[in-house]
Formats: sequence, C-alpha cells, structure tokens
Amino acid sequence: MIPGNCPGAAHIRTPTLTLKNCPRCGEEVEVFSNDTSVTCRTCGFIVYNDIISCIRWCRHARECVGEETYRRLTADR
Repeated sequence: MIPGNCPGAAHIRTPTLTLKNCPRCGEEVEVFSNDTSVTCRTCGFIVYNDIISCIRWCRHARECVGEETYRRLTADR
C-alpha cells in the first residue's frame, strides 16, 4: 500500500471516538482510536485501547503515520 493512502491507518491519522465502560466503576470513558490508554476520570483506572492496528506489522507504518505517532503507538513493545 502506498503510504498516505492506507485505509488501515485512517483511524490513526483522523481519530475516531469510542465509548467504553470502565471495568472498575462502570462509568463511560472516551477512547480515541489513536490513544493507547485513557485514565477513567471517576476512579482513576487505566482503560486500554484494544484495537490492534497496522502500526504493529506494516513496514510502511513509520512513514505513513509520522515518526511521533509511530513512536507513541509502539512505545510499549
């Protein structure tokens, strides 16, 4: 795939919002598709984004999403 035209990384370059329930307190937590984790404002529990993106395996990922985003999303490897 040509970097910049990849549909798999579209949700990283233009984040989408997902509402999840905190596993600890049940409150709604806003998680954007480019977040790796979010802290629940009610109880402080860390809610992880469970979306596995192409950033993990695509050889063009670094140039596709940019160096800063690539480093942030792969920091936990």
